[in-house]
Amino acid sequence: MAEHDLVVRAGTVVDGTGSPPRTADVAVRDGRITEVGRVSGRGRREITADGAVVAPGFVDIHTHYDGQATWESRLQPSSWHGVTTVVMGNCGVGFAPVEPVHHDRLIELMEGVEDIPGIALHEGLRWDWRTFPEYLDALDALPHDVDMAAQVPHAALRVQAMGERAAAHEEATPEEIALMARLAREGVEAGALGFSTSRTLNHKSISGELTPSYAVGADELVAIATAVGETGRGVFQLVSDFPDPEAEFALIRAMVARSGRPLSASLVQSPVAPAMHREVLRLIDAAQADGLAILAQVAARPVGMLLGLHNTLNPFMTNPVWRQLADLSPEEQAARMAQPRVRSEIVAAQTGEKDRSRLGGTLIHRYELMYELTDPPNYEPSASDSIAARAERAGVSPVEIAYDVVAGGGMLYLTSLNYADGNLDAAHEMLTHQHTVPGLSDGGAHVGTICDGSFPTTLLQHWTRDRDGARLDVPFVVQRQARDTARAVGLLDRGVLAPGYRADLNVIDMDALRLHRPEVRYDLPAGGRRLLQRADGYRHTVVAGLETYRDGEPTDALPGRLVRGPAPAPRG
Repeated sequence: MAEHDLVVRAGTVVDGTGSPPRTADVAVRDGRITEVGRVSGRGRREITADGAVVAPGFVDIHTHYDGQATWESRLQPSSWHGVTTVVMGNCGVGFAPVEPVHHDRLIELMEGVEDIPGIALHEGLRWDWRTFPEYLDALDALPHDVDMAAQVPHAALRVQAMGERAAAHEEATPEEIALMARLAREGVEAGALGFSTSRTLNHKSISGELTPSYAVGADELVAIATAVGETGRGVFQLVSDFPDPEAEFALIRAMVARSGRPLSASLVQSPVAPAMHREVLRLIDAAQADGLAILAQVAARPVGMLLGLHNTLNPFMTNPVWRQLADLSPEEQAARMAQPRVRSEIVAAQTGEKDRSRLGGTLIHRYELMYELTDPPNYEPSASDSIAARAERAGVSPVEIAYDVVAGGGMLYLTSLNYADGNLDAAHEMLTHQHTVPGLSDGGAHVGTICDGSFPTTLLQHWTRDRDGARLDVPFVVQRQARDTARAVGLLDRGVLAPGYRADLNVIDMDALRLHRPEVRYDLPAGGRRLLQRADGYRHTVVAGLETYRDGEPTDALPGRLVRGPAPAPRG
């Protein structure tokens, strides 16, 4: 008779603590790990992991599945990349609390900030909630392939409390601040992991309005933080441009000091101020020395945009001749662009005009930052492979090289953040800092421009195996992407392979691990478009003891559920 529900045999166990790999079995019963070592008892299901790494399931703390999770059970692409827990509601955007009159405003905000098609949100969202607790209940009603947790978004709070005045960035009254604080506390008490806000100029609605939370006063944020802190639980997530790091950190420190709760801030290397991330890390170190739990969420590769006819952006979108083709399907556009006369007219009409209405639209002619997207994709390309460098060698204009890639159905990879030096050395510096965790994948978002839900695979493939430069070791990467991310949001019951912990795990063939080139699909509600990216090498992914993916293909199991609030570590 089987003693265990599942036994993973003879794998190279990387347990999430940073300890060296060891050969061991992992036994599971009732959704929890029961043994790690030499397991004598049999399992109802057994997986042979000889030659493969057995690691905890990955915890992605920066996603935007807020809409998708209400209509779709499979949270792809994240669940293709070893992720077994996602945290959404980041960057201050989301869909609760809300009154019916504000549905369109929250959709326009999500469409603009996170590049999720409005048509898909209008079709997919059922809006069978008004309060944040009711939204959590709606999420809880649908089984998923991963566990998920939500945060209370600042923009939705402001719209709820202030109506149209929120979008106008008016100062909240004391009564409105008190209402926002009460609603944030209500959400956390109902099971939200915390509260998120955005203070960046990059976050605008589809109509061009800055996100309602931009540049709000310290009184409002500290009051909300204080109310959350009174629950004795919850975390904060913040994204900022850090225009004045010292001043911004004064606000961040006040939020953490008044609430007693942890905060994580997004951090990237900016091409405008390539060394500014070091100043932010210095301020984080100082805060930690003063006992303030502040971390940075950092990215595994350049925050780069994908350009093409199927994408939100392409280098010809402002070209007056190409715009005559804008209403055609991408396939029809490509057919017309293949005609020599059309090619010459579009190339001659290319002026370099920017599109300031969309995130990344000011960079669509930066050919020195642009690369042809290969399969597998190269996320640390050499400047010699840029569109500009190729054009110089060929004795033609960069416009012509970009044209031929796009017209031929390919995509261009436009490097932006984390690539000011033409390499990922700054990312290595941030990834290895003692007060950072991997984040910023934006899984479920930027579906026409960015496909970074594969960050965990990049950490394993590029950083531990393939990089030509300083690398990371597998135990460190697994610790950071599993245990450390889980701890950062208060989920102490997962991210480690040890008795008592959640039976979320991956069996990974490191030699076969390989990212594929992102592809466009039209499978969102109402035929909405999104970018998806697959990977080879994940032999088995297990959530709560049940196998959800086998060799990249889904099983029938959907054990993922809503995580309500923090979770304590297993006893002894």
